[in-house]
Amino acid sequence: MHIDNVFKVKRIPSDDAGLYRELRLKGLDESPEAFDASYSDEVNSPLNNYSELLTNNVVCGAYSNAGTLVGIAGLRISNKEKLKHKATLWRIYIKPETRGNGVSAVGLYKKLGFTEYGIEPRATHQDTYHDELLMRLSFKT
Repeated sequence: MHIDNVFKVKRIPSDDAGLYRELRLKGLDESPEAFDASYSDEVNSPLNNYSELLTNNVVCGAYSNAGTLVGIAGLRISNKEKLKHKATLWRIYIKPETRGNGVSAVGLYKKLGFTEYGIEPRATHQDTYHDELLMRLSFKT
């Protein structure tokens, strides 16, 4: 999927585990309020953990035309019968210098048809509480 003909979104291959780890740690360090994990939780995780994560999950990246990984997002779909209609986007991070240039978490969701439906107050805590925006995408059945 191309975003504004500048970025390409594709599943991140396990060969890019180093790029993924670097961007993930950058996000945890520079925007800790955006995650439920912390930098100290993951900084010592071996590269193999990230390779396994990329192999066993749907994790997509936004790549610049130069091939630089500038954004990451995971998708988790429940295997439980009553929850198969739902998915969760997780581990989302966009490099600050890329935001506003066609890639932003909320902007990307809206371009894909997501709509806001609420806010979870005090969803995460690091020094202070942070609210979380809740969005949904309806599919025709």
